[in-house]
Amino acid sequence: MSFTLHTGSLPLLISMPHIGTAIPAELQPHFVPRALDTEDTDWHLARLYDFAAAMGASLLQPQYSRYVIDLNRPPDDAPMYPGASNTELCPTRFFNGDALYRTGCAPDAQERARRRSLYWEPYHQALQVELQRLQQVHGYALLWDAHSIRSEIPWLFEGVLPALNIGTASGASAHASITQALAHVCASHPQTSHVVNGRFKGGYITRHYGAPATRVHAVQLEMCQNLYMQETPPYAYDPALAQRIQPQLRTMLQAALQACGVLYAT
Repeated sequence: MSFTLHTGSLPLLISMPHIGTAIPAELQPHFVPRALDTEDTDWHLARLYDFAAAMGASLLQPQYSRYVIDLNRPPDDAPMYPGASNTELCPTRFFNGDALYRTGCAPDAQERARRRSLYWEPYHQALQVELQRLQQVHGYALLWDAHSIRSEIPWLFEGVLPALNIGTASGASAHASITQALAHVCASHPQTSHVVNGRFKGGYITRHYGAPATRVHAVQLEMCQNLYMQETPPYAYDPALAQRIQPQLRTMLQAALQACGVLYAT
């Protein structure tokens, strides 16, 4: 199985599409040696969100690295942020723009289609089925797409990224009251900077599955890794830092769920 799915009791599914670190043995010789360290992973998010299962959330977590397949890109590989640097469905560059593959070894169309079928489609089928289950049980669903990234990556964005980046596809993927509830929580923690629909507005998962008209709301949270870990090798988890941000993450999830509950109160 290329992913694990934990089913919970709340109308909440947390997807973590970029936490995988595995690269199949047959693909490893095609990559440059540095790629095997999977430096652009969303490191330690499963540990950071380890409180979520006890809350009652469902959790969807992949095994394989985003270098193999980017689960947060559209199947047709259309750029998510036109005019900016983008990574592909099967990425060919590190986050600094360097080549991921040895010369002549980047995946061709046939290989990209194979990976899409083998890794991308099962993940998205599981995501869709779990959202449907949550809708059937609760009448609505909240999809939380969890991400993390280094705070400074010039190839992807200028300057230093705000600590918490809330994305709702410029308001299309979640009701405004949910966005407002999240922004209110962040405003009550001024020591942690935040932005709504800034550089990261949400990738394919947020944009594709967020459909407020059908009672499915999707939010992407892209957070800077220096909130909870060391951003340079060996990318160590910092429990003391993590314990500072985890209460805010929990409160954000609770606030979003509460806003959903108000929308559909009978």
